Amino acid sequence: MSHPSQPEPTKAWSGRFSEPVSELVKRYTASVFFDRRMWQQDIRGSLAHATMLARQGIIGDGDLADIRRGMAQIAAEIEAGQFNWNLDDEDVHLNIEKRLTALVGDAGKRLHTGRSRNDQVATDIRLWLRDEIDVILARLGDFQGALLDLAAQHTDTAMPGFTHLQVAQPVTFGHHLLAYFEMAQRDRERLVDCRRRTNRLPLGAAALAGTSFPIDRQFVAEQLGFEAVCENSLDAVSDRDFAIEFCAAASLVMTHLSRMSEELILWMSPRVGFIDLADRFCTGSSIMPQKKNPDVPELVRGKTGRVNGHLVALLTLMKGQPLAYNKDNQEDKEPLFDTADTLRDTLTIFADMMTGIRVKPEAMRAALRQGFATATDLADWLVKRGLPFRDAHEAVARAVRMAEQKGCDVSDLTLDELKSFSALVDENVFAVLTVDGSLAARDHIGGTAPQQVKAAIERARARLAAD
Repeated sequence: MSHPSQPEPTKAWSGRFSEPVSELVKRYTASVFFDRRMWQQDIRGSLAHATMLARQGIIGDGDLADIRRGMAQIAAEIEAGQFNWNLDDEDVHLNIEKRLTALVGDAGKRLHTGRSRNDQVATDIRLWLRDEIDVILARLGDFQGALLDLAAQHTDTAMPGFTHLQVAQPVTFGHHLLAYFEMAQRDRERLVDCRRRTNRLPLGAAALAGTSFPIDRQFVAEQLGFEAVCENSLDAVSDRDFAIEFCAAASLVMTHLSRMSEELILWMSPRVGFIDLADRFCTGSSIMPQKKNPDVPELVRGKTGRVNGHLVALLTLMKGQPLAYNKDNQEDKEPLFDTADTLRDTLTIFADMMTGIRVKPEAMRAALRQGFATATDLADWLVKRGLPFRDAHEAVARAVRMAEQKGCDVSDLTLDELKSFSALVDENVFAVLTVDGSLAARDHIGGTAPQQVKAAIERARARLAAD
């Protein structure tokens, strides 16, 4: 009996199928043109796996030597831009495996013993993300260091502190910058935590149930620098919560940078005029020759929405998936890759931008006279002399109203005018109505007194060095 001719198998799994994948489906399902950036991690994981297979007697030492030789050549070809990435081979894993088999023959075919693309890709992503977190932590440290350097130059520079974008109380510019250092420090802690949970080995889970071969997962984990192995094979291949956690941490970093960007934009406006940004972070207008636009901070605000969107995309990706692996998870990479790229570049630019900020102390101090910034100090002064706080609040509010009507600051009112609001007022009151007096009075940990800001900078430098 004759048999119908069968298509020549072209894929690692094509023996099961009676017709080839259509060109559209091939393009739709392939990931090689974005996941090939994980080629280094794929080779590292494969070499550790091969070393373990040989150590366990699952493949021979000759096969291991051939695999190492072939992988070295593949790495050289990729680095030289001479590697032929093929859409027909779907992803980075099969592209490298096919080339390895072409170079070393049966040894290349034996490499996949005891593993699946499911645990292979999960391992590669964790290796890649671990590497990226290390780079991002370094960039975050650069940004924090630049913040501290700028803050150290302005421990005495007075500016308005705001609530509701209304002048509230005097602070120093250095103190204001240290608020962003604290945000960044919490960001650092979250990323370090995320790295710890990312740094667990899925390899050995195989497709979903483990493997019947006598593998040694702990050995592979040690070879690749993982702190532990994933304890459940189903979980190891199917969840991407570590990627979601990273995107959540990245969204918070970007949110903090976006908040600072908003302030830089406001401060640079001629109507405020607190700072100027270096020209390399700004652009001009195609029609208005006088314009200097803070494009970099504006783009950071915009890119924050992009990163937040990636977080939502990954959460949505995972929410309906049953155990174990599903093809949906191929969609984890592009949002994850773009999040890491965006965050890394933003932090790099922000660290440089801190060095290009020119502060205008006179404008900052002048703004303090526009919002009765020392009114709270007057209320506190009256309380210290025995007046109940609510009565002091009422007295100062009436003093502010008079100053507003006269078009002056509370400190410009005469002693007699101030006495009309409280009999407790005497000539010593004017000392607390000065900006410098207000700053000096906040002399405690976390306060804005210049000596406290200097001490906070030293503590911050020590924390950064310890990390």
